[in-house]
Amino acid sequence: MSKFQLFDAVSLTEPIALADGGIAPPETAGAIVEIFKNGEAYLVELFSGWVKAEVGGDFIPATQDEPESFMETIGVETVYPHQLQLVKSAREMIGVREQLMSVLDNLPDELVAEVRDFAEFLEQKQIKVGG
Repeated sequence: MSKFQLFDAVSLTEPIALADGGIAPPETAGAIVEIFKNGEAYLVELFSGWVKAEVGGDFIPATQDEPESFMETIGVETVYPHQLQLVKSAREMIGVREQLMSVLDNLPDELVAEVRDFAEFLEQKQIKVGG
């Protein structure tokens, strides 16, 4: 079983070399965007500080509360479990429907059909109870 789940908020426990030649220091914030081999490694989108785009396209420092601000992506890198710590689980940040959609995206069509059949069964059960 994977130690981390898709979309978990994580931070680095050690420096990570970035593909562009830079270094992401410890405590760099990130998000799990892919899981490799049941958690042997993770693809993590790493972020720097809050910024917003100027009219010319350049990023300038900003605060989280400023309109149109976002955390700048500094890299999307392969990271190993010992190099990460959980900040907040995806379950705490996103709703049940979004979690289900994420799971469904990773299932083969035949299993998605089973989920659909079960959901239809639950829907019919709810109609009988409510009606």
